[in-house]
Amino acid sequence: MIRTMLTATLLLALSLPSHAGVPPFPTSFRTQDIPVEGAKIHVRIGGKGPAVVLLHGFGDTGDMWAPLAADLSRDHTVVVPDLRGMGLSSIPESGYDKKTQAGDVRAVLASLGIEHSVVIGHDIGTMVAFAYASRYPQQTDRLVVMDAPVPGIPPWNDIVRSPMLWHFDFGGPDAERLVAGRERVYLDRFWNEFAGDPTKVDEATRQHYARLYARPGAMHAAFAQFRSIRQDALDNEASMKTRLTMPVLAIGGEKSFGNNEAIVMRNAADKVTEVVIPGAGHWLMEEAPTQTIQAIRDFLQ
Repeated sequence: MIRTMLTATLLLALSLPSHAGVPPFPTSFRTQDIPVEGAKIHVRIGGKGPAVVLLHGFGDTGDMWAPLAADLSRDHTVVVPDLRGMGLSSIPESGYDKKTQAGDVRAVLASLGIEHSVVIGHDIGTMVAFAYASRYPQQTDRLVVMDAPVPGIPPWNDIVRSPMLWHFDFGGPDAERLVAGRERVYLDRFWNEFAGDPTKVDEATRQHYARLYARPGAMHAAFAQFRSIRQDALDNEASMKTRLTMPVLAIGGEKSFGNNEAIVMRNAADKVTEVVIPGAGHWLMEEAPTQTIQAIRDFLQ
């Protein structure tokens, strides 16, 4: 009987997805709430060595980066903020344009005594990472952008015509009323439609982020991230007159932005390395963490 129970338990364990839910950061990481102009940014810090900043996007928080942070912290100082209005950062009324949020990142790093860093972004984090590299090129050693367009950078005018991107202009008081209490339904649309395999964004992960986006004011801030994109496009059109000269890694999911990530970046940067993750959609750290981490590791060598 005991052997039968043990066998059944083992089979059940093997049948469950490994790493279900959002993995924790290593216990060696600490958290800190750092004041910046107009906001307070929740930050995770760990490791030792050259600095790397990891910037999340919509549908996630800085929690998404735990597997990459654990890997990089072996030989890097890893800084993982929640963007303003997202995760456990404060929720101000304004400042959601990506140029301002680049300033948030710079202020966080300055408070930690970090002058130079690699900057890595996904989704909205890609837009902030690009704004950071444009605004602070001398402090940006390398740039990694992952599966998102960059407002204003060609072929931006073609990209924004995609019906998949209707949410770029969605927001306002009535939109907030529609989503209030239904944050999970709204988020499921992104996790399902933008994934190569929606099952890779498992139930525990969805519940984790849905709780965070149900915080008072969180969806208002999320909508503001997107509704600032028109201003971001104007800012980037001006900044792209000076091309980025640091090495850039452009990663796209095969079933999402694909090689378009590199196409966009070659219109703004001189040294672009292209990587397409086979079989993956938009949610690279959830769908293909091993391949994504290896691509970043190779780039940082």
